[in-house]
Amino acid sequence: MAIEIERKFLVNHAKWNMLVKPAGKLFKQGYILSDDKRTVRIRVTDEAAYLTLKGSTTGISRSEYEYTIPIADGNEILNGLTVSSIEKIRYEIEFAGNTWEVDIFSGDNDGLIVAEIELEHEEQAFEKPDWVAAEVTDDYRYTNASLSVNPYKDWGGVSI
Repeated sequence: MAIEIERKFLVNHAKWNMLVKPAGKLFKQGYILSDDKRTVRIRVTDEAAYLTLKGSTTGISRSEYEYTIPIADGNEILNGLTVSSIEKIRYEIEFAGNTWEVDIFSGDNDGLIVAEIELEHEEQAFEKPDWVAAEVTDDYRYTNASLSVNPYKDWGGVSI
């Protein structure tokens, strides 16, 4: 079984904006199914498309299976079979031996920047960059699936 162990943090916008960054990648993703026990997602980039199945979260871990599919199929699924969607630009930032994935959301989630770090085990120690702010791992609102149906713009003034 494939396991995803991930922690999620808000990003300090001012510090992030001062950072020299690599090019970002546009992600379009839609949700075919999303509830407390499972998520079925399609993700499309310029280079590839992925079908991802995720199980329920226990602590900061959950099962995850991801499969590359043809881009044309990914776009058809995204446009015809999803019930909700999001768009974001993802940046991969190397820091202190780890890769941070930083997502800058657009559309109804404009203004939200979230950083994630995937770990090998739940107790793994890691160093946070100075642009990483409050941890939101346990706040379901910050999951991509939740943002696709309860967008950031509707939260009423939450910001970093």
